[in-house]
Amino acid sequence: MSTTITTATATVKPSTPATPPLPQLIPSLPDDVALNIIARIPRCHHPTLSLVSKSMKSLISSPLLYSARSLLKSSEHFLYITLRLHTSHFLRFYSLYQNPSNPINPKYSLIPLPLIPSPSLVGSAFAALDHKIYVLGGSIKDIPSSQVWSLDCRTHTWELAPNMHVSREFAAAGVVDDKIFVIGGCVVDNWARSTNWAEAYDAKTGKWNSVPSPIQIRDKWMHASAVIDGKVYAMADRNGVCYEVGSGSWGTVESDLDNGWRGRACVIDGVLFCYDYLGNIRGYDVKEGMWKELKGLKKGLPRFLCGATMANLGGKLMVVWESKNGNGKEMEIRCAEIEVRKDERGELWGNIEWSDVVLLVPREASIMHCLAVAL
Repeated sequence: MSTTITTATATVKPSTPATPPLPQLIPSLPDDVALNIIARIPRCHHPTLSLVSKSMKSLISSPLLYSARSLLKSSEHFLYITLRLHTSHFLRFYSLYQNPSNPINPKYSLIPLPLIPSPSLVGSAFAALDHKIYVLGGSIKDIPSSQVWSLDCRTHTWELAPNMHVSREFAAAGVVDDKIFVIGGCVVDNWARSTNWAEAYDAKTGKWNSVPSPIQIRDKWMHASAVIDGKVYAMADRNGVCYEVGSGSWGTVESDLDNGWRGRACVIDGVLFCYDYLGNIRGYDVKEGMWKELKGLKKGLPRFLCGATMANLGGKLMVVWESKNGNGKEMEIRCAEIEVRKDERGELWGNIEWSDVVLLVPREASIMHCLAVAL
């Protein structure tokens, strides 16, 4: 039973016991010094660190740790892959994980992430900004959506982001100056779709703003996109367009780039990599305006006649593709990490650092997208 103590000047009630502070991260070290040390530890060891103490577990899931990693330039790049399993009504997201227990022969595998809360999305666009992956639009039962979902790659949790102004499917998307630009993916049949045929999302304000675009280019449906030197390239079936963010100007894609761009590409040091009609990887050097074969890979990779998906993982070329499995019931998802360079004559060379099977899936599965996030 509580009591009240009365004095000549005030009435004082017993205080509620305060929550005891968490213990130091590392005994005998100030927490700011400990944070400086922990932020340098590779992220693959974080699950083990979280078992050390409650304070360590709290830090591992805290934005403070990732801010420190960024300031110390200790951020690592992680590959995220999206698959469509035809046995499921949802897109499935995976993260490429390296087992740290065997540093001599590390084994890579794809780890499944929590399901996106939305039903099956077809034709969504994807973009990575800071520590989040954004899933932009797509159709649900053949009805285009304006909905945007974001995956926080620090905690692997989903949340709704502000809707786009218009519904889209098969749009182009790219990130420039910390903003997501989305282009096309809608039929311009009213004022709203015409005005917002292209729009940009500012994550700091949480708002979408329309991007003015010429009338003659607003009927494009996009099959690929990339960002090169501050320009967002949006590729239609024919005559792709590009938007230069700095000047706000629109233009057409160079005919050689337009004709030679095939499949899902990525950009490394101003060179756009994709595969050609013979199934070989090649790069388009924007400064020289020409395609070049990526040499040194013929014995290490198959011909990608059925396509491959590519991503820039901290300057390395990551290639992800589907491959048949011997048992006939499953399909292999294979991945290769390639170091790319340009020699003194300007030729492109690749060196395969590793290549392996990273996941077995039902035969009907297909790769939708892959991209990298720095954490």
